[in-house]
Amino acid sequence: MTTPQTPSAPQPATLPVVRLLPKANARAIRHGFPWVYANELVTDRRTRGLAPGTLARLEDENRTPMGLVAVNPTSKIIARMLDQDPEAEIDQAWFETRIARALALRSQLYDQPYYRLIHAEADGLPGVIIDRFGDTCVIQPNAAWADTLLAPLVAALQSVTGVANVLKNASGRTRKLEGLDDTSTTLAGTTPEGPLPVPMNGATYMADLTGGQKTGLFYDQRPNHAFAANLARNGARVLDVFAHVGGFSLAALANGASSALAVDGSAPALELAEAGAAAMNMQDRFATRQGDAFDVLTALRDEGETFDVVICDPPAFAPSRQAVEAGLRAYERIARLSAQLVAENGILGLCSCSHAADLGQFRTASVRGIGRAGRRAMLLHTGFAGADHPQLPQLAESGYLKSLFFRL
Repeated sequence: MTTPQTPSAPQPATLPVVRLLPKANARAIRHGFPWVYANELVTDRRTRGLAPGTLARLEDENRTPMGLVAVNPTSKIIARMLDQDPEAEIDQAWFETRIARALALRSQLYDQPYYRLIHAEADGLPGVIIDRFGDTCVIQPNAAWADTLLAPLVAALQSVTGVANVLKNASGRTRKLEGLDDTSTTLAGTTPEGPLPVPMNGATYMADLTGGQKTGLFYDQRPNHAFAANLARNGARVLDVFAHVGGFSLAALANGASSALAVDGSAPALELAEAGAAAMNMQDRFATRQGDAFDVLTALRDEGETFDVVICDPPAFAPSRQAVEAGLRAYERIARLSAQLVAENGILGLCSCSHAADLGQFRTASVRGIGRAGRRAMLLHTGFAGADHPQLPQLAESGYLKSLFFRL
């Protein structure tokens, strides 16, 4: 176990000052936009010399104080707003206030401690993700300031929630953009042995907190799993593509589907899905197929297979603005291939977690793909991330997840 060392944080009176350029949108920042981009800040030699994660006071072009920010001169997002009070002290008590507020919301939403506890900017901790799995929390400190202040963050997390174990997950593209390492470790307590069972929507999921994708489970799709499961409740045959640990398929089985086939490129993920089905005593109604999703969809079409409910939940095909055009073509192709496998009057669910492709673009690509499959569709429902993934209204990127459900 590696315990983060408490940094000697500078007192408010000694904090450096960074200043907005005249062209910066100071009004948006005052109204809650949490980021300052590198081309909006005066980047003189002193500012460029600040260590990533340094706390500083932010001023507008007229030297009027705007708040307390965390600075990373190596990042495109050069400053993240932590507190609109420029005199705030970022210590354990500060973290406790924010975590307690987040916990109160999740306690209203869920009767069991399995959820996203901290959703970055929306919960007042920019760049910080914390998922809770009972007595264990997994932190993704995706911004340099959070990496620097892990010790008071972990202490506050345990103080507020009472969890015994805290793990650090250092994987992901965002940490690389911040210039951070990719070393995951145990910050407090012990590392759970083996996958943990997670109850959700009547199903049991097996979450690998150390070797799985992201923090081990995707809580964001919880309401969309439930919507799809309801559509499958009368003995439907379900195809779950990009299934990971069986998100849509296991929920469908738990709520009355007759069978489910889970497709994914990861053999370990499908093994976890099979373990979940076994934990539910539904392994005889559950099957898996490993392989590239596009290839498997094509093969299933050639085999003449059809399903009552087909769900495709791929990784982000458009993770950046530069990738939007190629990503939309991929979403269109997925829609075309999967629509060919939907039985008459069946359901097709298509999902996107690409924040760079907005809902309108994703819907257009999906409808075009369905049309090119020779199918006609009605849009039944548009779903988003669950309420434990709140959106910051000023930050469009926080509304990344879109799910479209069609009847073909």
